[in-house]
Parts: sequence; C-alpha cells; structure tokens
Amino acid sequence: MAALAEEQTEVAVKLEPEGPPTLLPPQAGDGAGEGSGSTPNNGPNGGGGNVAASSSASGDGGTPKPAVAVSAAAPAGAAPVPAAAAEAGAPHDRQTLLAVLQFLRQSNLREAEEALRREARLLEEAVAGSGAPGEVDGAGAEAASALLSRVTASAPGSAAPEPPGTGTSGATVISGSASGPAAPGKVGSVAVEDQPDVSAVLSAYNQQGDPTMYEEYYSGLKHFIECSLDCHRAELSQLFYPLFVHMYLELVYNQHENEAKSFFEKFHGDQECYYQDDLRVLSSLTKKEHMKGNETMLDFRTSKFVLRISRDSYQLLKRHLQEKQNNQIWNIVQEHLYIDIFDGMPRSKQQIDAMVGSLAGEAKREANKSKVFFGLLKEPEIEVPLDDEDEEGESEEGKPKKKKPKKDSIGSKSKKQDPNAPPQNRIPLPELKDSDKLDKIMNMKETTKRVRLGPDCLPSICFYTFLNAYQGLTAVDVTDDSSLIAGGFADSTVRVWSVTPKKLRSVKQASDLSLIDKESDDVLERIMDEKTASELKILYGHSGPVYGASFSPDRNYLLSSSEDGTVRLWSLQTFTCLVGYKGHNYPVWDTQFSPYGYYFVSGGHDRVARLWATDHYQPLRIFAGHLADVNCTRFHPNSNYVATGSADRTVRLWDVLNGNCVRIFTGHKGPIHSLTFSPNGRFLATGATDGRVLLWDIGHGLMVGELKGHTDTVCSLRFSRDGEILASGSMDNTVRLWDAIKAFEDLETDDFTTATGHINLPENSQELLLGTYMTKSTPVVHLHFTRRNLVLAAGAYSPQ
Repeated sequence: MAALAEEQTEVAVKLEPEGPPTLLPPQAGDGAGEGSGSTPNNGPNGGGGNVAASSSASGDGGTPKPAVAVSAAAPAGAAPVPAAAAEAGAPHDRQTLLAVLQFLRQSNLREAEEALRREARLLEEAVAGSGAPGEVDGAGAEAASALLSRVTASAPGSAAPEPPGTGTSGATVISGSASGPAAPGKVGSVAVEDQPDVSAVLSAYNQQGDPTMYEEYYSGLKHFIECSLDCHRAELSQLFYPLFVHMYLELVYNQHENEAKSFFEKFHGDQECYYQDDLRVLSSLTKKEHMKGNETMLDFRTSKFVLRISRDSYQLLKRHLQEKQNNQIWNIVQEHLYIDIFDGMPRSKQQIDAMVGSLAGEAKREANKSKVFFGLLKEPEIEVPLDDEDEEGESEEGKPKKKKPKKDSIGSKSKKQDPNAPPQNRIPLPELKDSDKLDKIMNMKETTKRVRLGPDCLPSICFYTFLNAYQGLTAVDVTDDSSLIAGGFADSTVRVWSVTPKKLRSVKQASDLSLIDKESDDVLERIMDEKTASELKILYGHSGPVYGASFSPDRNYLLSSSEDGTVRLWSLQTFTCLVGYKGHNYPVWDTQFSPYGYYFVSGGHDRVARLWATDHYQPLRIFAGHLADVNCTRFHPNSNYVATGSADRTVRLWDVLNGNCVRIFTGHKGPIHSLTFSPNGRFLATGATDGRVLLWDIGHGLMVGELKGHTDTVCSLRFSRDGEILASGSMDNTVRLWDAIKAFEDLETDDFTTATGHINLPENSQELLLGTYMTKSTPVVHLHFTRRNLVLAAGAYSPQ
C-alpha cells in the first residue's frame, strides 16, 4: 500500500499511489485508506469512507501507533474540517473523551494531549486524579459537556437530531449546529480509529445498571411497544433487535455471563427471522475474551444502527422512557443507535419490512441525496461503410438512428447528449483504437439484426453446461461478442474456450516474428502460430480457487481474482500472465473490467472494493464502508460509478472520480451475490441469498420493485441489450425471465416518497414473470445476452 498522505486541515485522506502519475488523479476526500484489522467506519452521511489522518504519517495500521488522531489547530482562515467527517469521529459521551485524554497521557503523547485540551478548553482538573473513565463529576463533567458541544457538529440540514438526554443520560449530542460559537479557524475534530490496543479503553460498554434488571427493562419496553397503537407498533418494533444485541453485549462485556445467557435465551426468539445468522454468531460470544477482535462485535461498536421513525412514534418512545426513568435503554438509544426522524405518517409493517434487514439497519436518507449522473456518455461518431444489404443509411447519420436500442457496454447511439449524463471528460477514458472502431461497426451491423424482445417474443436460451467439472467451477465470463467463454476453477486454474469455429492461437516466438514482413496487409494473421491452435487454453498462476473472471471489451485481456488475494491480468494473445495486482490481503471474490477497458474494480473479504488501472500496480481508489465481505462488483455503463454488493446485506454505489459513496440500498435479507445495471443506466437490479431480485431507481435512490420466485441464491442477473427483459439465474437450477419494461413503468418517484421512503411495492411478481426454464441439475452461475439478444447461460452439472 502507498503511504497515506496527511493533511493538516482536513480529516479525509488522500490516496497517492507510488510510481508513475495516475490517469485518474486522486482527490482529497477519497474514501481511501484501511489499516490492518481495522473496520472501516461508516460516516454519518453514508459516505462511509472518510478515514482519520493518523497522528504520524505511517499508513501501515499495524504498528502500535496511537489510534487517536487529533487534528492540530489550523491558522485562522484555514479550511474547516468537513462537517460529516467531524461528526463521524466525534465521541458521544464524556467518559470516552476523558479516556482519550487519559490514554494520551499514559502513552506519553504530551503534544497530542495538549492540542486536544487546548481545542476543547478542557480543565486540567477534569482528568487529574480520575482513576477510571467514569469517575468524573462537578467541574470536570461540565467541562466535558462543553467539550462535547464544541466538538460534535453535523452537516447543515442533516437528518433528525439525536434524542435529548433526560438529565442522567450523559451529554446531549445535537445534530445541526454546535451549541456555542466555535472559534474561527479552529478544527474541532477528534477522530477515533478502532484498533485492538485501545478498543477496550474507547469503546467499553460501561456498566451503568443492575445486571439482574436487564430482562425487566427489555420486557417493559417490549410490553409498551406491543400495547401501543398499530400505526406506531411497526416502527417501534425496529428497536427490539439493536437493543437486544447491545444489552446482551453489555452483559457479556461486564462479565455477567449467567445473566447474559438467560437474557439471550429469553428474548432471541422474538427477533425477525432475517437476523438469525447474526444471532447465531452472537450466541457464541459468551465471555469478555471472545469479544476482542470479533468481527460482529466490531461491526456493532463502530457503526450506529440506523432506524427511520416518524416524529410521532419517536415522541411516544421518548415519553415512555422518561416516565419509566429507564436510563439503561435510553443510554443505548443515544450511544449506539441513529434515529432518523421524518415528519409525516408512520410507515406500515410492509413498508418497513421492505427496507430493513442489513447489518447496520436502514440507510440514512441523507446518504441517498447526492446527485448521480446516471445517463450515458455520448458515443464517438464513427462512419459506417455501407453494405449492399443496407437499403437505408444514405448518410452516416442514418446508421446510428437505425441502432436505436441501447446496449450494455456501448450505451446509447443517439446523437443527442443525455441530460443526466456526466461531462464527457469527467473521468479520463482511453482513446478508441482502430480495432475498437472496427468492432463498434461490427456491433452496429449486428444490432440491425437484433430480435426485439417482449412478453410476446421471448429469447431462446443456449445453456453451456460444464460436465465433469470435478475441479469445481467458481466463476464464468463471456466476451461481449460471445466468441470466448472463460471459467475459473477451485483447482486455481483459469480455462478459456472458443465457442466459435475459430480456434485459439498464440503469437509466434520472437525468433519467428523477426522473419515476418511487417508491412503486409495480413500481418495480424501471420504473427499467429497455427501449431498452437486449440479450442481450450489453460492459464496457470493462481495459488487458490478463482472466484472472479472478466474479459476486457477488446478481447485482448482477461482478469481473474482468487482466494490467494491477487487479481491477475492475462494476455489472450500469448495466454500468459502479464501482471499480478497485490492489494487485497484476503480472498478477492469478484473483479470486473470497465465497459471502456483500462480501469477495473475488485472486491473481497477485506470489506473494501478497489479501483485499478491496468498500467498501475497499486489501486487508484479504495472504496471503504461495507461492514462485511464485498461479494460482487459492477461498473455503471458510463464508467463513472461502481456498484458493490456485500455480505452486510447492502448495495453501495461509489463515485469513481472522488471515491465517495453516493448511494446505500438496504432491503435484502441475505448477502448480495449479483448486480446488473439497465442498459440506459437508470436502474440497478440486485440478487441475494434470500432468493429475491430487487430493482432500484438510481437517480432517486429508491427501491422500485421486488421480484419473487427463486427459491435459492440469485447468482446472476442480466438485462437484454435493449433493456426490455431481465434474466435471472439461481442456485435453484432455473433461469427466469422478467418483464423489465412493465416493472419500471409508472414509477412513484414523487418528492414525498423520496423524502420519507414510504415505498409501496406492488405484489406483481407473477405478472412480471415471463418464463421459468429449469435445468436438469445445474445451478446457473452466469448469464449473457448476445448482440442479437440470444441468452447464453452457464453452470457446472452437479448430480444430486
């Protein structure tokens, strides 16, 4: 990894790869940076990738450097810290702040301690003599509260404020403007990185209640919610799961093991079915020692669980907790939950169920507000030579008009600029080579012969079954022109087949190449060695199962990602490995080329996705924010955005230009395994282990459809070339075709729906399902539409 450069006045970190200058210049504010073993901390605005600059400039994350980074006071007039980053890092109670100061003192970090105290104007007496983080009162408590009110700031017009305290619940954290005027030019941010050596000091669950009362507290709240009005009950029921988890962890942390066991057994059955996997992990945490370094534990501590609740329901809850003096629950609500309050009618059970289910609750509404350029880039004008059979097309204008339908990797052929498209030069894209132009011309000709699909005209499906695949098929990809198919296998090989009569040939040896006349017209044919012609080539190089494969748009290269932590780039001219990209430390589950080539994205077990360029050995961007493995990655057709699907049950959309997270989609009830964009770039379809296919409107950041029918993990999704049909392939051995035109028509995307998330999904899966095609016993691993709209499917036969 390149060292992360440190800036004085900003919390966000620049990622500057070493070596040659990048084609895509990294910018301040990238979602970049990761330390060994540290969990990416989700920013409150859903940006989820702001990383605090460490107090020394080493970017290794593994050395026992202080995990508390205090930004030095900037000179007057310096740029202030981005508000979102300030809120992300701001501690939320006075014990934590005092613990930070204490830790700095113990580590003999005088300068950092002085800087923090000077920033907060915290009195020396507040920490002097305090034996434990909790033993503070009087002037110290007031000073800490003053510190909190100055340090905690949020983006203007942010979502709902955190609940104000009841008097005994610690300092109030207010989203909005910080109370009291801050000194101009000061940077008031304390960022806390979650590192194992100080996690106990900073994130301990402070024992504040009688362990024997926890069951009573929870039962009391449960009784209150179940007896409340129907309209509030569904919303308030969202509290059950996060409160259950945090109360259990608090009991375990404070070594009340018997009470914790009893609490778990009594209430775990009340939780929603889609949390069962998380509860299974939680049930194994029975001792304080188990909590150290446990991923689930880190997830819950570092990210606030987000609940979206109407103002009426929230007031009801607040009044109840104040009347009952139930400080234990109130403290958890304040410390570990983020309540996103909206004005208007409470949501129904059905509306809530559609959106919840992820590891960290729902996405904050703020997370999906930023503008996304989802339109397609204008196509370069290419003169199409006229054939005899082309009756139309008197001029070069005629051809593109004839090719009205849109296409996955090429995009719209219309001459008009799409109003929602990004500027043509927003990110640098590679120049078109002559061979690319020829391929585009071939593509346009194919398009004129394309079959228009619809409910009355379904495509034929050609299924490639991998027989005797005892090596274990783990990944498949097909070239855009459907001439080659690649398979990644568990025996660490990549195999490439030609599916046309044209055999695969390697380039001749260097000694033979020197004899060739370089000026001849058929030089490209002459450099190929006929002796090497075969239908299959095997690529050796990985040292673990190959989980991802992707052909470049020009068919010259193939990418593969593996359990060995590397992504490899193979030449399809010589069938040798050109580069091994080493950035991930753990298995890489997926990789994909940009529709324009040159860039590619990878995602893996280390919870981050990385953007690469083929000529750079280090990543250009690191997309950090997911709370679990990144299982699948996909480029937007305009190449300006990358979508990632994760085992944390969320889908995120990242801006390639600056590394920011611009959309967070929640609603799946299981890890996400497939993604695809519609050819016009407006919509995204996602498939997961819950067997559902969800449809999303990217511009509005809303779920607009749910397709039910599969009974197992949806492994592959693909839109037809003109976007009229969506094909889904699953582990249940079926391919299903859905009517995409009908699914996306008459969408309710008014401002109210966008603002509150009151989505009403029609129960019309059966009307949208156009056909189900079963295989004998072959899970469907990959789907592909040819340029003429024939469906190619692939999978390995697995006898029962």
